[in-house]
Amino acid sequence: MSNNYSISILGCGWYGLALGRLLASKGFEVKGSTTSANKMTTIEANGIKPYLINFDTEGTESDADFFNTDVLFISIPPKVKSGGAHEYPARIQQIVNTVNASPVKHVIYISSTGVYGDNNKVVTELDFPGPTTESGKVLLAVEELLKAQTQFDTTIIRFGGLFGPERNAGRFFAGKKDIPNGQAPVNMIHLDDCIGLSQVILDKKAFGHTFNACSPQHPQKANFYTKAAETSGLPKPEFLDELNEWKQVDSVNVPQLLNYTFVHNLI
Repeated sequence: MSNNYSISILGCGWYGLALGRLLASKGFEVKGSTTSANKMTTIEANGIKPYLINFDTEGTESDADFFNTDVLFISIPPKVKSGGAHEYPARIQQIVNTVNASPVKHVIYISSTGVYGDNNKVVTELDFPGPTTESGKVLLAVEELLKAQTQFDTTIIRFGGLFGPERNAGRFFAGKKDIPNGQAPVNMIHLDDCIGLSQVILDKKAFGHTFNACSPQHPQKANFYTKAAETSGLPKPEFLDELNEWKQVDSVNVPQLLNYTFVHNLI
């Protein structure tokens, strides 16, 4: 891909900021948004042009220049814990309305493997997700809303459980006891692979597809988190040796369309 491609990242959080930093370092014109004025300097320090943008049901703070771009990443998760899940599709619809009035040709939406229910089976992009949680149902509804648009094409990246800098997997269960479902397979992805996959999608112009983005390795929950705690010198967690509801999220599109090799081994 030539570097005259312009990219805007709506939501420069843990993933968005790291992605923007890498793309800017490779010569791409990158714009990044935040809802917090005090994050503007951090975004700019990473080589990204900062914008204060907030799509809220009570009012929108936007900037047409941010949407004057070729590729738009949407990296805004639903705020389920704070009760914002029911407002999330309406926020995305506001974004869609803005994108439809812009030159954006490609939208890349950051979703989650949480769209798949724990239905005790291996799933790929070819399967209907069958979400069982509120956040999973909301994410799937937004995926479908975006894919129904005709002004732009939509690429879906469903990240697994996230770990990496500032998200040390060893801390997740360190020192805890009687943690359920120790035999369940994990579906995890390191930040480096989140960024790597995203970059390959851009490089190959693999737009308009859905990608299950998590490591092809699925160690048992007990093994993965115990090893992560030991590596970090943290107290070992203790898991119940049982298998309850589970899922294993695999991908047909990542190997076939991207030919991507994961950097981080989970075993």
